[in-house]
Formats: sequence, C-alpha cells, structure tokens
Amino acid sequence: MTDIQKKLFEKQDKKYLDFQIKLVPNIPPESMIGVRTPDMRAIAKDFAKTAQAADFLAELPHKYFEENLIHFFMISAIKDFDECVNAVEKFLPFVDCWPVCDQSSPKVFKKNHERILPCIKKWIDSPHVYTARFGMRMLMNEFLGEDFKSEYLEWVAAKKGDDYYLKMMVAWFFATALAKQWDAAVPYIEKKMLADWTHKKTIQKACESYRITDKQKEYLKTLI
Repeated sequence: MTDIQKKLFEKQDKKYLDFQIKLVPNIPPESMIGVRTPDMRAIAKDFAKTAQAADFLAELPHKYFEENLIHFFMISAIKDFDECVNAVEKFLPFVDCWPVCDQSSPKVFKKNHERILPCIKKWIDSPHVYTARFGMRMLMNEFLGEDFKSEYLEWVAAKKGDDYYLKMMVAWFFATALAKQWDAAVPYIEKKMLADWTHKKTIQKACESYRITDKQKEYLKTLI
C-alpha cells in the first residue's frame, strides 16, 4: 500500500462509501474507499509538497477513485500554464467518471484565456466522454462571461453522443448559457437545435436555476 493509499484509508468513512457507490454507479465499487472531499483536498495539498508528488502524477492508472481525485486536485494547483496543460492532457484519458471530471478547475486557466481556448476546443472534440465533458465544463466556467463569443455555443451544440454524462454536460452548459447569455442561447431552444432529450433536460435545469427569471422560465416551458 502506498503512502497516499494509507492516508486515504485513515480517512475512510464507510457510510459515505455506501453513498458514493450509489452516486457513481458506472465504476466498480471496489475501486472506491469512501473519503470526503475536504479530506481529499487536504491530503492533495500536503502531498503536493513532498518529493513523492511527481512520481505519483507520473504513475497512471491509479487503483482507486480517490487517488484520481487527488491527482486532479494536485494538477489544479500547478501554477505554470504549460506544465498544467501537459499534466491535464496526460491524465484526461484515465478519467472514468463525472466526479473526477467535474471537481477540478485549474486556477492558471483563468489567467490564460487566449492560450487555453484551443485546448478546450480540442478537448470538446475528443471521442473520450470525460475529456469532452471536461472541455465543455471549462468552456462553461471560463467563457460564458466577459470573453463570450456566440460561436462557443455552436461547439457544444455540435457535440453528439448517447452517453448520459455527455448529454447531461451539454444540458448543463446550455442551462448556464441561458442564465448568462440569454439572447445568444435561447435561439438554440426556440429552434430545437439540441437533441430532444438534451433539449428537455436543458429547459428543466434552466427552470431549476435561481439565475433565470420567472418570466424566462415560463417562456422556456412553452418550448418543451
């Protein structure tokens, strides 16, 4: 057992493990230890300072779900842009579930929008579900504000696939776009430019959002 695995098992919460197994049904239950996110973040922060950190990031694949989360938490803290992107791209093929994909947001991306945008487009175009999902989430997080361009909506709308977690990310993206860029996003709903399931899920998620007005929600319901 490695040092990281020992630390994780020291923080094991078996009741939380039962909850996690139900929350992430698409990975083997035996790959999960049952460690709460604040504990994993603390372990990642401390371990990143050790001499073993580089070896851990280089040793893929990992055995446990929690090791993957710690891996991505460590990557998120890398301050050098090129180093961070290289680490992300090396790791993404091993991401196999939504919590690992969704809980990491590298801080250095916020300071390097022009440089990260081509990477995001490449990730979205990937046939690997969680690479594409990560790319869409980064586009949602970083480019629906001041740096928004309407063409970004086209990138996501063009993403096709039957995987549940991929379709959910498209819906999440468009529900957020409706909240932040209503005028640009609503034509995609009015013209039903998304797949039927995704179209309906987008409206559902948008209507659950506190960032969308009651009037907008009533209008969206007419478009189901």
